[in-house]
This record gives sequence, C-alpha cells and structure tokens, in this order.
Amino acid sequence: MRYADWLLTAGERGNAATRLDERHPDGSAWSEGNRARALVHGASYFAELLAGIRAMRADDLLLFTDWRGDRDERLDGPGTEIGTVLSLAAERGVIVKGLLWRSHLDGLHFSEEENRRLGAEIDEAGGECLLDLRVRPGGSHHQKMVVLRHPGRPELDVAYVGGIDLCHNRNDDAGHRGDRQSLPLASAYGPHPPWHDVQLALRGPAVGDVEAVFRERWEDPAPLSRSPLVRLRELIHREDTSADALPPQEADPAPRGTHTVQVLRTYPNRLLYGYPFAPDGERSIARGYIKALRRARALIYLEDQYLWSARVVDCFARALSTHRHLRLIGVIPTVPEQDGMLTRPMNLIGRIKALEDLRRAGGDRVSVYGVENPAGTPVYVHAKVCVIDDVWASVGSDNVNLRSWTHDSELSCVVLDRSPDLRDPPDPGGLGDGARSFARELRLDLMREHLDAGDGPGERAPDVLCDPKAAFAAFQESATALDAWHEGGCRGPRPPGRLRRYAPPDLPTVQRVLATPLHHVLVDPDGRPLGLRLRKGF
Repeated sequence: MRYADWLLTAGERGNAATRLDERHPDGSAWSEGNRARALVHGASYFAELLAGIRAMRADDLLLFTDWRGDRDERLDGPGTEIGTVLSLAAERGVIVKGLLWRSHLDGLHFSEEENRRLGAEIDEAGGECLLDLRVRPGGSHHQKMVVLRHPGRPELDVAYVGGIDLCHNRNDDAGHRGDRQSLPLASAYGPHPPWHDVQLALRGPAVGDVEAVFRERWEDPAPLSRSPLVRLRELIHREDTSADALPPQEADPAPRGTHTVQVLRTYPNRLLYGYPFAPDGERSIARGYIKALRRARALIYLEDQYLWSARVVDCFARALSTHRHLRLIGVIPTVPEQDGMLTRPMNLIGRIKALEDLRRAGGDRVSVYGVENPAGTPVYVHAKVCVIDDVWASVGSDNVNLRSWTHDSELSCVVLDRSPDLRDPPDPGGLGDGARSFARELRLDLMREHLDAGDGPGERAPDVLCDPKAAFAAFQESATALDAWHEGGCRGPRPPGRLRRYAPPDLPTVQRVLATPLHHVLVDPDGRPLGLRLRKGF
C-alpha cells in the first residue's frame, strides 16, 4: 500500500504556511510508527484522561483546546471535576495551557459563561486558559484535543483527538443511560440524553504533530477578539488576553506501533487578522475525504452528528454513482438536538436534501440509521467517524457539513495501518491495498455495539461482519426487526440491536415551515447566516 494513494501530500494540503509537514525530516505530510486506539464513549476517554493527568509531575506539559468546557463535569465520580483536575495539576507544577472558544451567548444554547468560568479556575491555580474568538463571524473553534508531554519520560506522551468535549452530556458508556450531568436537548432525548461519541488516543511521533497544531494557534499574535464589546468584557472580568511563551517543543516520541497518522484540519480564510499558519485558510479535511472517496469500492461506514449539505455529500454521491458495488451505511441522530418551530426544520432541511442526493446516486446501496438505547430512548450520535473499505479511518471533531469543511476550526486524524487484517474478505475494495487491522476493528467495534453483537470494544466481532455485503445486510435486518417490534406495540421479547431506520419528514413539509422571509434572510440549511457562506471551494 502506498500512503500517497490514500493520504494528502504536503502540496495537496493546500497550505504552504503551516509547519505541520515541514517539521517531518522527509517532508512527508504524515507520521509513521504510531499506536492509535479508539476510545468509544466519554466514560472510556474520561477515565483514561484522568489517570494520565494525575500521573503528571512538575514541568510536564498539558495542552488542550475545546469548543465547550464545564468546570464541574466529573471525569470519574466526585472529586474528579475537570476544573479541579486541571487546577490541581497546575498547582503541583504541571504547565497547563488551554484554548477555549469564547463562544456565543448562553441564551442561544452556547457556552460563553461556562467557558469563562473554567478558564478563570485554571488561571487562578497557576495555569493559563485563553478565550479565543479568532474565527470568522458566525464561526467557532470546534477542535477537541488534549496533549500530555513528559520531558524525560516520553514513553508516557499521548495526544487525544476526536469529538468529545470536556463538558456535560459527554460522560456516557455503551449502556447509553446518559450523563447524570446533563444539558437539555430535544425532549425526545429525555432528561439525561444518551450520548454516542469517539475519541482517538495517539502514542508515537503523531503526538508531536498534534502539539504543533496547538502551538500554531497559541502563538498567533492576533488579538483574541476584534469585538469592542468582547474587549470590554475582558477588562471587566480581568481576563488574560495575551499568551505566555511555551517551553520549546520536545523531540517527538519514539515509534510505538504500525499506524501511520495524518493530521487534517479546517481553518477559514479570515478577512482580517488572517492566521499566520493558514493565511488563506486550510481545507485539508475536505480534501482528505475527497481523495480517499475516489478509492472507495466496497463500503463507506459513517457515523456523524449532522450529515448535512448537498455540496459536501457530493463527493460521496459521485463515488456511489461511479462504483456500482459501493455501499454506504450512515449512523446519525434520529432527532435534531433542539426542538422549535424554526430550529428543528432548519436542522432537517439540509439533511433531507443531502440524503436525497445520496439515495439518488446509490439507491438501495445507501442505508441510514438512528440508534436507541434498551429503553427505547434515542441516542444522540455525536461521533465523527468514517471508515472506507476497511483501509482509511478518520476520527475527529469535524462533521459532514459545510461548517466543518469550510467555516469552523476543526481537527481530525486519519489512520492507515501497516498491519493487514487477513480475515475474509482480505481486500474488500479490490484495489490490492487489503483490509487493515485498525480500520476494520474500529468499524466492527462500532457495528457490534449497534447490533448488540458482543460485550464491547476489544472483543473480536463475528467474521461475517468483515464482508461489506453481509455487514450491510446485518444492519438492515436488525433495524427492520426493531422497527416491526415498535410498530407492533412492543409486544413480546425485544429483538437484539439498537438500530432504527432513519425516516425524516418529507421535504415539502419542512420547506413550508421555513417559507418565511425571516428564515431566508437569516439562515441557510447549514445553520449559518446567508451572508457568511463561503464562496471558495475545497
């Protein structure tokens, strides 16, 4: 397998200003010799993160970025609140540096006050956490990473990248009873919304790549905000608005495994105070998907919070149209996250159009599902995972929508495994690359949970699911049985599995709700003001 067949080269990244690729001695746009592990669900991630932070000593380095942070969110029971854990680390001499999105107002279902409180608690303990609003209007910093470096003990170095924020709702497990510290979602999700998510743990040279992403943002000399109102609030709250210097970056950790990791990002092309590390933005997440999808032949397995935007799913649709044996499985939230006469249809219209395009291209080779827990409550799918032909696997903060591919800051990691998976079929795509252990095991772990086909991640899945056709059929059969049980009044034993066929309202109904001058002036189906849509391609 040639890595350049699946991964972007430095030139294809489209951002000559970043030092992310030039830091590699051979100039490659990826790092080899890593060990990547998928941590499925917040409970798994939080427990591991807690142990790692507690093991840190004076002069170790802890870096993190997040979209939202709730200082009282418990990682693993009382006394493990994230604000407390980070503050205690800072008090014992760990160098703690964080970048939180400043966010929009809490009244708009965002997290300005929560992020400010977490940052203030860390600052008071001797760390430094900045509220970063260096985004395009209407955009956000959506990257979710934690980097733990240990000078003199590089074998402990680890980076976490994925979809899990350090905040309420995220601490759930495979039972999907929901985080006891909950934020309200649509009423269908109940008082403790069940939450499905994935984070990647990286060990090896890729840790240095993720750290370099943080350093580029931290060292950006632009002011944290251009807004006079925000600057006034900074003065009132006496917020730290200038980043202290970081210690020099340590050498990358030694190789640890067989995984090649490529770090991909989205940065918008800001009109003023452009990013010095991406003056015209970066679209490597979009470009990475487009390149990998050109090689898709057997199965695209996708878990995504949104799956919106006809413009974004076009590359999926073209792959389905071109290769008549290619199948796509999508796992998405059954219900949009917010109720409301305007917000719910606004969330649906982009998805309905996207699914119409996919089904027009792939017909019955496209199946999309929601997930419910054993009590029948919908599970909010927040994961951002894609596996193509059991070779290319991506886990990150980015959703399949236009915001994530153009407008917000995002961070994703693609993993290619040098180790082949020799179970049948050994080469589902037929291109001679062969199924790879990491990508296949990630797909099977996720599918097994949704099918109730095992006890949890790490247990080898039935070999039948290795075959793309059989895996596609297994999802169809499981969802059909559970749908029929519900339609029959839930009589008799509940069939195994948690999948429900996704059935959104018909598009004309949604369009009638949205046929108001207010909607057409203010928003597009991707959730941004119309005047802020980017004209630039990927």
